Amino acid sequence: VQLQASGGGLVQAGGSLRLSCAASERTFSMNRMGWFRQAPGQEREFVAAIGWSGSSTYYADSVRGRFTISRDNAKNTVYLQMNSLKPEDTAVYYCAARVGRAGGYDYWGQGTLVTVSS
Repeated sequence: VQLQASGGGLVQAGGSLRLSCAASERTFSMNRMGWFRQAPGQEREFVAAIGWSGSSTYYADSVRGRFTISRDNAKNTVYLQMNSLKPEDTAVYYCAARVGRAGGYDYWGQGTLVTVSS
C-alpha cells in the first residue's frame, strides 16, 4: 500500500489548511487511518485517527476542536481539516494506515510540510 500526502503549505496563524492522503489500495480494507506530525528536533507525535467506517475518531488534546479527520472510502482518501492553526502546529505531517484492529501502523506516507507563521 502506498500513501501519498498532500495539501501542506505556508499559512498565517489563525488560518486553515486541508491535508489529503490518497491510498493506492482500497482504504475500506484499512481498519484505521491516522495522521501524525513531527516538528524540527522533536519526536513524531499522534495527531488524529479514524476508524474504518468513519464513525470513530480520535484526536490529540492539542488539536481537538480545531482539527477534523474524515475519510472517503470511495475515493481511497483520508482528510485532515486544520482550522485555527497555530505556529506550534508547524511540522511535517504524515498519514498512516493500520490493517489490524490493534497494534502499530503498517504503512506510512512520505509527509507534507505545514508551516504556520505568527
